Amino acid sequence: MGPLYRKLKKHEQKLLKITNFLQYREESKTHEDKVIRNYYLQNREDYKRYNKLTGEVTSLVHHLRYLKSGSKVRIQITQQLLEKLYNMGVIHQKDTLSGVENLTTASFCKRRLPVVLKNLNMAQTMELAVKYVEQGHVRVGPHQITDPAFLVPRQLEDHVTWMDQSSIREKVKKYSRSFDDYVCQND
Repeated sequence: MGPLYRKLKKHEQKLLKITNFLQYREESKTHEDKVIRNYYLQNREDYKRYNKLTGEVTSLVHHLRYLKSGSKVRIQITQQLLEKLYNMGVIHQKDTLSGVENLTTASFCKRRLPVVLKNLNMAQTMELAVKYVEQGHVRVGPHQITDPAFLVPRQLEDHVTWMDQSSIREKVKKYSRSFDDYVCQND
């Protein structure tokens, strides 16, 4: 008695060599899932946007390396790129392109408003920080922000505070003993 299956044709053998049946597509997304979980991203699209942006920036840096080092265009574009990324808070130093080579999707995720709230110890967990932002308890400068995907630039990081009417602000003042009963009675 012969084999139970027929001999594979040439194109079927090629496909079989290319396809890896032991690893599924979903398994390759473990890094993506880890970043989404760590920074509590609610939309997978946010991760994809940050990833695309990271790829475009690293591609630009790669293309800049091919220009002559003394070229005016290279110097101008490099300065603009470094200034923009530094002001966004994505890189730590704006003097060389070496910091841009290490740019990751997580670098953009670290500038999201809920992450900044957690780093400023205004929220204990990332989930709680997202909830505060969505409920409108947080402002950046004079503006109330309700979008957790808001990227906080380096200049506005010091201006992240609670809204004036926020119940959380009142609780924080009450526990820090700077709560003024007279102000509440006159409102």
